[in-house]
Amino acid sequence: MKNTTIAVLGAGSWGTALAILLARNGVKVFLWGNEPDHIATLSTERSNEAFLPGIPFPELLQPVDNLSEAIANSDDVLIVVPSSAFRSVLQQISTSLKPTMHVIWATKGLEEGTGKLLHENIEEILGADCGYAVISGPTFAQEVARGLPTAITVASKDTDFAASLAGLLCNDSFRAYTTDDVVAVELGGAVKNVLAIAAGIADGLGFGSNTRAALITRGLTEIMRLGHALGGRQETFMGLTGLGDLVLTCTDDQSRNRRFGLALAKGNNCKLALAEIGQVVEGIQTAREVVRLAEKMNVEMPITQQIYRVLYEGVNPRDAVQELFARDLKPESI
Repeated sequence: MKNTTIAVLGAGSWGTALAILLARNGVKVFLWGNEPDHIATLSTERSNEAFLPGIPFPELLQPVDNLSEAIANSDDVLIVVPSSAFRSVLQQISTSLKPTMHVIWATKGLEEGTGKLLHENIEEILGADCGYAVISGPTFAQEVARGLPTAITVASKDTDFAASLAGLLCNDSFRAYTTDDVVAVELGGAVKNVLAIAAGIADGLGFGSNTRAALITRGLTEIMRLGHALGGRQETFMGLTGLGDLVLTCTDDQSRNRRFGLALAKGNNCKLALAEIGQVVEGIQTAREVVRLAEKMNVEMPITQQIYRVLYEGVNPRDAVQELFARDLKPESI
């Protein structure tokens, strides 16, 4: 795959960071975005100053605004758009994909309105025979773009393709592990955003380190509980895309979801808190979809449920925390 060309769809912070990483590794990259003015600026400045200021593009990275041409001139496609746009992008590219192409995504979330995992969208729109892989793990775009040491996981049922993709991503400061547990990797990357909102709220209310540690630990239990019901494996949830990503987003203010929770704790409503962040906060939509999915699977997720109530039912964050502590006592393993 040394001469591979990849179309990266999504010119936000994470899409740009992955495009930079791949281009530094010798992969030719077409970076596509749906705003022509933004793409024109990227082409002129040879950097994404709006999201990753001060980080120049490698020579092999070419911003483009023509989606069909980007796909026609590429070997594989990497989708890095918000989960709310994932199905739409798949539909746009479905007639342009070549039979040999793999579809990769680094989007974290569930489908809006259905709670479906994103690989289900792939199979519905592109067919069950489409080769695909998901990239996930504890990653902040700024740190990846700066070349700071990072480790992620590539998940695919096609283990040979997972290994090849991992090889394209790896360098002296970026390491990629592989797994065939697509469900667990997707679910861990989605639900951790909801729990990061919870951690932000708790810290914003001044509840301290004990509370944060409890939220992370019991939150991981919720992820594993739902994941087991969906067929994910426990060891995957204990790895980079489960525990690793959860710790990252719950403890560092680079996380938009955590910052959103901090803003809610200051008394802002959801609209004001979102405006303060100025970017997509995946955990807002995901909270609703996870609650829907948990109810469908008859899985108890009390922390997620309380965050849903704060976001969609107007419950006071402090009252939500108090309700969690008022629940009936039970063994930790339940």
